[in-house]
Amino acid sequence: MIVCEDRSFEKIVAAAVGLVLVLMAIGWATREDPAEKPYLGIAGGGFIFNYREAQVYYGFIANVLKPLPVGTWMIADFEDPGGGPPLTVETRLHARSTRYGVHSPKVRGVKAGQPYKVSIRLYDHTRTKLIWSLDKSFTSQIDDSIVPEKPLTIGPSYFPNPELTGG
Repeated sequence: MIVCEDRSFEKIVAAAVGLVLVLMAIGWATREDPAEKPYLGIAGGGFIFNYREAQVYYGFIANVLKPLPVGTWMIADFEDPGGGPPLTVETRLHARSTRYGVHSPKVRGVKAGQPYKVSIRLYDHTRTKLIWSLDKSFTSQIDDSIVPEKPLTIGPSYFPNPELTGG
């Protein structure tokens, strides 16, 4: 009778080991390889029209998806809707932050339905070795003609602009 109990225990252990091996194989086959993951994920972006302050700019939100070397620089080149060379914005990435909001300087000449390119690159601390890059484009649904040439308001309390009110 004791022999019988030992054999059933051995069968249970063998079945448990077999089940663990099958589950590990499934996990291994379906896992995401961290090396194949991009360094950054773009969570969103687009155009901002601030008609009160007569400003138009565009940008994006980047999430860090895997560890970066210390001192990494993110350099974004925004296409200038008004023509001319790209507008460059540089941001140093830090280990304590995993989300970055990056936007262009003020732009004009935005046309509805036209995509505008942003080139995002990650460089090492010396800005000489390219670590990763991505090209993305953003399209506005409206022209910047809705934004006045001069701000409608000035100051932190949104006082009316005296240049526009004649006072």
